[in-house]
Amino acid sequence: MAATESAENYLESILVLSKEKPVVRSVDVSNHTGFKKSSISIAMKNLKADGYITISPEGYIFLTDSGMQIASMIYERHQVLSAWFIRLGVDEKTAVEDACRIEHDISEESFEAIKKYITLHE
Repeated sequence: MAATESAENYLESILVLSKEKPVVRSVDVSNHTGFKKSSISIAMKNLKADGYITISPEGYIFLTDSGMQIASMIYERHQVLSAWFIRLGVDEKTAVEDACRIEHDISEESFEAIKKYITLHE
């Protein structure tokens, strides 16, 4: 099942938080995204039902293999596109916002072409 843009953002947030914290909880996702805890609770239930995360009895959130695959893909796109826009002279705030919008819609072919172009012109 293909993840929605919203699901991709939550999965990416969980990945980013897992790099910063020993464990990730719903409250961490709420603080990171700025969404209400009730909204996060619903989103986590949906991600769990779709097989993208598991939640321990203590409330710790872990990405499954399929969740990690999506989160890693979106995170890489975000990192590469943000950095590229900044190198092109776009201010950081705009670069990050634009990368966040584009990362969900760009095709794999176009993204790989951009990565190749960047590598060749470093």
